Amino acid sequence: MDLAIALALQVIYGIANLVLVSLGLAIIFGMMRVINLAHGEFIMLGGYTVVVSTNHGVNLWFAMFILAPVVVGLIGVIVERVLIRFLYGRMVDTLLATWGLSLLFIGLITTIFGAQTATTISAPLGPVPIGDYTTSGYELFLIFIAIVLSVLVYIGLKFTKLGLVARGTMQAADMASALGVSTSKVYAITFGLGAAVSGFAGALLAPITGVLPTIGATYIAKAFITVISGGAAILAGTTSASVLLGGINGIVSFGIGPTMGEVALLVVAIILLRLMPRGITGRFFRKSS
Repeated sequence: MDLAIALALQVIYGIANLVLVSLGLAIIFGMMRVINLAHGEFIMLGGYTVVVSTNHGVNLWFAMFILAPVVVGLIGVIVERVLIRFLYGRMVDTLLATWGLSLLFIGLITTIFGAQTATTISAPLGPVPIGDYTTSGYELFLIFIAIVLSVLVYIGLKFTKLGLVARGTMQAADMASALGVSTSKVYAITFGLGAAVSGFAGALLAPITGVLPTIGATYIAKAFITVISGGAAILAGTTSASVLLGGINGIVSFGIGPTMGEVALLVVAIILLRLMPRGITGRFFRKSS
């Protein structure tokens, strides 16, 4: 029984991990149709923000919950204003531009901090005993945060004025502009919020994974696979794909090893997209948003 609970918690943590690393991309790609290959670097920048700020005496929780989302969110707004705003509707161009942006971020961080892993920070919260086994208290905390963040994004998109205006602008920008909405501001805010969520994820994961300039490559493939497998519905798609892929990854990783867990995730995603080209929500939840 203790083993089953420990395994279940590891699988749930894998699901929560996918939710955290994918949600920012789901906002930017799912709503704005921008292929952001710099998504992994936004996560990386969130991690560096936490490591650098805590090394200079900033409280860890403040750095995670306030500083990292704000810093990366502002970087996202600047990127949207300087680069992305000229490329809407041109997916291939956004892909190439954000790929170049990711290389720029990697080069800048490597120049400033070096290519080695930055000074790591210890994960707060100690181990939690489960009978004869233990699990990380911080991983349980991340599960809780992933749930809360998903609920907040849902409420923000569904029930706030900003969420309604953003969704309306993405679906019919000309109509929104005719009604007096500043579409340029909506695009900038939406992209900034997606970047902020990504930075927040990077900050939360930094104590577990550490940070280095190329760590974004660890996240970008998983995030895109999850978002695309989920389909058009932003939250329902990301959540359902995270449950499926994270569950498979966690079970196989526990039974065989983490490398085979990653392989299993990729194989399941390929089969899923072959059977359901429009993703999970495109097949089963057509009315989800």
